[in-house]
Amino acid sequence: MKKVFHYLKKTLIEDESGQGTAEYVLLLVGIIAVGFIFKDQITNIVSEKLGQIQSDIMGFTSQN
Repeated sequence: MKKVFHYLKKTLIEDESGQGTAEYVLLLVGIIAVGFIFKDQITNIVSEKLGQIQSDIMGFTSQN
């Protein structure tokens, strides 16, 4: 029984090999959550910028 507790302590408590992965997963979840929260605002900004680029390109091609 002592060996079992020692094994569990060593593998579950002292082993930090998955800590970096867990941190990256939490960071990714946070970024995705922010994306979902501000989805409409991001879509509007991107659409506006693409419209400006399109009008600039049309203006450039019509001048030649």
